[in-house]
Amino acid sequence: VWEAESSRELVPLGWIHTHPTQTCFLSSVDIHTQCGYQTMLEESVAIVMAPTDSRKKCGIFRLTTPAGVEHVQRCTYRGFHASCNSETYELCGHVYLNPNAKHEVIDLR
Repeated sequence: VWEAESSRELVPLGWIHTHPTQTCFLSSVDIHTQCGYQTMLEESVAIVMAPTDSRKKCGIFRLTTPAGVEHVQRCTYRGFHASCNSETYELCGHVYLNPNAKHEVIDLR
């Protein structure tokens, strides 16, 4: 991953993943992952693609600051749990996906 990023002079601004059979939200595991990104780069976002969600197929989220970030940093639970929930994060209304933007998919396997 580092070689692919550095050779293209890229900086990760977040992460993307799918919920193939679920709705578009951040699970408690996702929230902890986002906390790691957002602790390193405050502007980081989490993108969730949920192709079977009829209400929202794509969401761009971030932890609330400072309350959400601080809550997750103090959280001692692991795996799926109720302590970190939708009150910990928010939709990023200021970020959107540009359907005309060029992108490249790199298989790093």
